[in-house]
Amino acid sequence: MKRGIALLLLFSAAGLAFYYSSRHNAQSSVGPEAILNVVADTEREISRVPLRLTRLSDQGEIRIGDAMARAYLNRNPAGADEDALAHYIATVGATVAGRARRKLPYRFHYIADPSLVNAFALPGGHVFIGEGLLRLMDTEDELASVLGHELEHIDNYHCAERVQLQARLRHVPLSGLVQLPAEIFMAGYSKDQELEADRDGTAVAVMAGYSPSGALHLFEKLGKLHRAYVLKAGNPDQELSQVAIEGIIGYFRSHPLPEEREQQVREMILENHWPERKERALRFRPKPFESAR
Repeated sequence: MKRGIALLLLFSAAGLAFYYSSRHNAQSSVGPEAILNVVADTEREISRVPLRLTRLSDQGEIRIGDAMARAYLNRNPAGADEDALAHYIATVGATVAGRARRKLPYRFHYIADPSLVNAFALPGGHVFIGEGLLRLMDTEDELASVLGHELEHIDNYHCAERVQLQARLRHVPLSGLVQLPAEIFMAGYSKDQELEADRDGTAVAVMAGYSPSGALHLFEKLGKLHRAYVLKAGNPDQELSQVAIEGIIGYFRSHPLPEEREQQVREMILENHWPERKERALRFRPKPFESAR
């Protein structure tokens, strides 16, 4: 019986993969990887149903997230010369978090690692942004859009559900996951969840007084990087280290295409009749790299 159900799911997944590839034949082809991707997405979505029925309490989510954040920050301590930048990021984050639906103790952290071209959130309210991603930004509005995106992974219970899924996969109680490595949250979520975080993150940043153009311009930059370093179909605007390039490639491996994310924000601007707002320049930036002598 179980084997028959498994075969039925596999054939259904194969059919979905064929349908998807026929709709996107310019970008993909039918094959084992496409089938496995559909199966993985299906498993992920199925797993979300019982998790919603047994959702973590806010207190439990905060406790687990705090423990993971402490462990990660102990391994990645901030330098004294980064205090002003870290405080600035926390200030922008607090402004955006003031519009969040869930009332959690949101905290925002800066990781001075140029190879971390990413941002991520932990359950319960911790948001981290890496130096590598911040170096791509020119405006505070871009920063607000990223912090809003990560905030919405928390607000929409994406982080909490990942913790619950880990508890199930590892066959341990939730109380045993306080030492779960924060790195598992650096990987992206499903495409639908990432686009949901884009939508809600942009909206919460706009409600906090920022321009939606911040998200648009950041996605435009990410699109150029994707073409230059992943598709190798364009010239990069800036030369990056090999470590940073690897970080960028990893980022695109776990996130939707920048063009799709940009288009979604453009549609939101039209649908919501958001007024044009001038973007604000970043008030603090990472220190420039020292030139080799």
